[in-house]
Amino acid sequence: MLASGSGFSGELTVHPGQSIAAAIARANPGDVVRVERGTYRERLLIDKPLTLTGVNRPTISGGKQGDTIRVTAEDVAIEGMIVRDSGDSLLDQNAGIYIRPGAHRAAVRNCDLTYNLFGIYIETVKNVEIRNNIITGKRDYPSARRGNGIQLYNTEGAQIVGNNISFVRDGIYVDVSHHAMFRNNRIHNVRYGTHYMNSHNNVWEGNDSYHNRGGLALMMTRNQVVRNNRAWGNSDHGIMLRTIQDSIIEGNIVAGNDRGFFIYDAEYNVIRNNLVVDNTVGIHLAAGSYRNQVEGNDFISNRTQIKYVASRDVVWGKDVGNYWSNYVGWDRNGDGMGDVAYEANDMVDRLTWRHPMMKLLLASPAVQTLRLVSQQFPLFRAPSVVDPKPRMQPHNPDWSPWLGRYFSHAN
Repeated sequence: MLASGSGFSGELTVHPGQSIAAAIARANPGDVVRVERGTYRERLLIDKPLTLTGVNRPTISGGKQGDTIRVTAEDVAIEGMIVRDSGDSLLDQNAGIYIRPGAHRAAVRNCDLTYNLFGIYIETVKNVEIRNNIITGKRDYPSARRGNGIQLYNTEGAQIVGNNISFVRDGIYVDVSHHAMFRNNRIHNVRYGTHYMNSHNNVWEGNDSYHNRGGLALMMTRNQVVRNNRAWGNSDHGIMLRTIQDSIIEGNIVAGNDRGFFIYDAEYNVIRNNLVVDNTVGIHLAAGSYRNQVEGNDFISNRTQIKYVASRDVVWGKDVGNYWSNYVGWDRNGDGMGDVAYEANDMVDRLTWRHPMMKLLLASPAVQTLRLVSQQFPLFRAPSVVDPKPRMQPHNPDWSPWLGRYFSHAN
């Protein structure tokens, strides 16, 4: 049944019609099991260190029961396979590939995982690598009945890089997992591109999240680097920062979302050099999100630049101002900064948020007079986001291609 390849005793080859499970049982730790192109209808348990590699992309089908591949040993690599047809029990967390507790340093590379409940489930391991995979879920199931594309629980040092994830519940779900890298993933047509809780000291860089309900949802966390991501056309938010501290959020593009950023209970963060363009609300700021350093950002063509209701002003751009496309001040000395502070909201804005029907009267003389009075008399002034040094030109001049990136249907 098994043929050795290339004269190397540590390599076994499985031909169509033969059993991959039998090859794994016969293999020694450290061997390579090569699987030739074909369809193999079996569920696999990999309980020793080895490499399972596909030749011309063979298919392993789990028959819609349980896990298609379950990994329990350390140092297992799975490469170049099509892995499909897991069971659909959310209680048992059925997955295309389930990396079980203790299976440290597992790697899944260049695989297609399709029609599985969870694409890859990773539990209580260190230093896994999930790279360059295409993951699609049971797309005929309603969103709440699907599993997540990649789920991490209680992990350390994961590398999640270059994956394309769609038609699952949440693209990447991260819980109690630390010191990980999430880079260059594309996540679309899901509920949340990233659903992330109670995890610290991670890096999110260069990810694309689009055509979802929410892009990145980073919650109850600290010490994150959220850099150079792109979130557009999401029907709720681009990037949610909820109960987050001591983090850097920089160089991101959020465009065409209902809310670009949703910032809730966020403190002691640096939010800089982001492009926030053509959202219904550029930033929705809520729940005591004070003591953040917000500078060098571009707020362009958002219908409402900032939605902020609170009892005191928040000062942004104290050292380096932000650019506001609706700023109507001037720059007499030509230093590139406006001579008059920018205020994001006024009394009329607050009234329209509380009483949406007021929008029908925005062009009326009475409302225009109220806006003028609130600007002239501090007694009537509403607390706002205030930028004392607004920039006259955007930091990012190449913003126009991000106009019109809307999407109204999310899964």
